[in-house]
Amino acid sequence: MTVSVVVGRIGRAHGIRGELAVDVRTDEPERRLAPGSSVVASGGRTLTIAATRQQGSKLVVRFAEVPDRNDAETLHGQVLESVVDEADVPDDDAYYDRQLVGLAVRVGSADGPAIGAVVRVDHLPSQDLLVVDVDGAEVLVPFVTALVPEVDLDAGHLVVVDRPGLLDPGAAEVVET
Repeated sequence: MTVSVVVGRIGRAHGIRGELAVDVRTDEPERRLAPGSSVVASGGRTLTIAATRQQGSKLVVRFAEVPDRNDAETLHGQVLESVVDEADVPDDDAYYDRQLVGLAVRVGSADGPAIGAVVRVDHLPSQDLLVVDVDGAEVLVPFVTALVPEVDLDAGHLVVVDRPGLLDPGAAEVVET
């Protein structure tokens, strides 16, 4: 069985030959965004990667089906997905976003109270953030082992440590100077 995984988000057109800046969302860009591979843009358009090159923090990609800047500009903001075999799972302690979204968030331990659920994962340069719905409010939890020591996909939950202000920003400790 195969599944689609997000591998990037298309940024602005780069130059006049149809190249695009791509914000990489995969740990394996050399595999998922390799020349000759195919990806599907969020509009449903299948694109074949003709060439790639690194420029700063962005990957500049030229697609075989995108001949010029005008066509490239129509793709701005679209998410790129790659089809992978379901058995092709990430390494230990690595997860696809689709595996984390929907997990119950428990506080303190696997037996702790469930206070919400993961609604999305935001990828930042320094770390990933879990976006947790807590009583209708979005709370951001850095996805690091010190704060999220346990992820149990089989049980359908993850554990977040009980730190003042982490899950309830109104309860944060205030230090006076």
